[in-house]
Amino acid sequence: MSALETDQKATGGLRNLKTLIGHFTQYRAAVALGLVCLLSVDGMQLFIPRIIKRAVDDLTAGGIGRETLGEYALMICGLALAISVLRFLWRFLIIGTSRHIEEDLRNRLFRHLQKLSAGYYAVTKTGDLMAHATNDLNAVRMASGIGIVAATDAVILGLATIGFMLVLNVRLTLLALVPMPVIALFTLRAGRLLHQRFERVQETFSDLTERVRESIAGIRVVKAYAQEEHELRRLADVGQKYVRKNVHLVRIWGAFFPFIMLLSSMSVVIVIFFGGRQVMVGSITTGDLVAFMSYLGILTWPMIAMGWVVNVMQRGAASMGHINKILETDPEIADREGAWDLVDVRGEVEFRDVTFSYEGGIEPALQDVNVVVPAGATLGVLGRTGSGKSTLINLLLRIHEPTEGAVLLDGHDVCGLTLSSLRGGIGYVPQDTFLFSDTIRENIRFGAPDASGDRIRAAAHVAGMLEEIESFPEGMDTLVGERGVTLSGGQKQRIAIARALLVDPAVVVLDDALSSVDTATEERIQNELKGALKGRTSIIVSHRISSIRHADEIIVFDEGRVTERGTHDELVALGGLYQTIYERQLLEAAMDRSDGTE
Repeated sequence: MSALETDQKATGGLRNLKTLIGHFTQYRAAVALGLVCLLSVDGMQLFIPRIIKRAVDDLTAGGIGRETLGEYALMICGLALAISVLRFLWRFLIIGTSRHIEEDLRNRLFRHLQKLSAGYYAVTKTGDLMAHATNDLNAVRMASGIGIVAATDAVILGLATIGFMLVLNVRLTLLALVPMPVIALFTLRAGRLLHQRFERVQETFSDLTERVRESIAGIRVVKAYAQEEHELRRLADVGQKYVRKNVHLVRIWGAFFPFIMLLSSMSVVIVIFFGGRQVMVGSITTGDLVAFMSYLGILTWPMIAMGWVVNVMQRGAASMGHINKILETDPEIADREGAWDLVDVRGEVEFRDVTFSYEGGIEPALQDVNVVVPAGATLGVLGRTGSGKSTLINLLLRIHEPTEGAVLLDGHDVCGLTLSSLRGGIGYVPQDTFLFSDTIRENIRFGAPDASGDRIRAAAHVAGMLEEIESFPEGMDTLVGERGVTLSGGQKQRIAIARALLVDPAVVVLDDALSSVDTATEERIQNELKGALKGRTSIIVSHRISSIRHADEIIVFDEGRVTERGTHDELVALGGLYQTIYERQLLEAAMDRSDGTE
């Protein structure tokens, strides 16, 4: 690694630590009080060897009485009691603050993740985000808690202890500190290696998490193709890599403390050898030697803390850097400066000269689209797979923004509206239905948490799902499992329709929302939807003509362009793509009826 790269990493680490320190601002009173308690504990610990020295010297000289010994014992017991109380307080205040900082960071991270655009998640692995939300936050908590304690003790307690040792005997102190430079060099080198290997462990943990998540999410496909053993082997490979990286880390970490203790023991040997000789010649008293040994025992923790704080702070800085990278990522789609809330949405939708290209796309996904949907009207959208139907809906919801042209709602460019007012006025049922691992009731009222039971039942009835819900043993309280795994595709779609209707939107968008239901159920739902959608602007995307044939206007997409438009009868008479799809679907329906009678 070059000197420039080293400097850049060091600068980045300092910047990350400064960011971490910034989170202490709102807890500065608790941290300050905790540090006072910590320093008080350190100070009291340093006076206990002084009491022991006096007691030993008095015993050696002879003539000490029980009362004097009792006084010494009571003094030590009093200090020990005070140390215990203050140690509890600094742990409660400093470690407790680190937990609050972890909570604040976790909430801030999750809040920011909610703001990031869909494009961010298209290029970011879920395993990476889970690793940041677990391991990285834990490392930050350690740095902001025990890291502060270790740094304080390494500096304050270490220097104070050396000061007391110097008061007792300068020469013996200098001899005892001979191993200290070796400890300092070792901790710096070990800390750098620990940091590098911890980074590799984090990367591998992300891969492991992503592998498990993907296998569980795709469990139906895994079982359908009988690939359980294959998935186990893939997981085992990633797991073995994770173990190897951890073993590499543990090799350094495991050698760290034993080596520190070895160097500390060398200090003890030096003190016993040279200090014992000084006692024998009368240069120091036995009490001085005993006190000196006690101070040496106290000094062991600051020596260990030097290495501990380097490791913890480097981990914390690295993890804070990962979190900062996410927090500093701006959402591609956000409220623009001066964005305003659109109230009393009427529902007029217009796509004016809209062209859109995906990043890296060779051809535009949409080109020169001009469509006006009057308030309260219904627009049907038909086209082959990949022709641009869902892209059109994403532009209305501002999941993407047009490359050229504008999308208007009630005559206002949607890019100038706040996202909350725009999306709050649209009830959207996506093609890929998602249900939360909760009850049916909570899934339906997701967009309207305060909705009454009657409104929930009414929405479920319109979506053609109420009778089936009531047939379940737990009714509305039935748990649907992860992503609605206990329900069929059609049931999930109908619950999603009920969810969209419950928010009472001015605009309803159904993106192939009835693709998983049979024809009879589709017809029944459509009849119920006619009343529910009356007075609302409706945009219905479907590959089934039966779903859109009654729309006020139908547009047909082909390779990103609107190639046909009109009513159902007009498009059939036109003899284009719409008529071809219509005749094919009529033939398929006839064949299905024929198969049913045989």
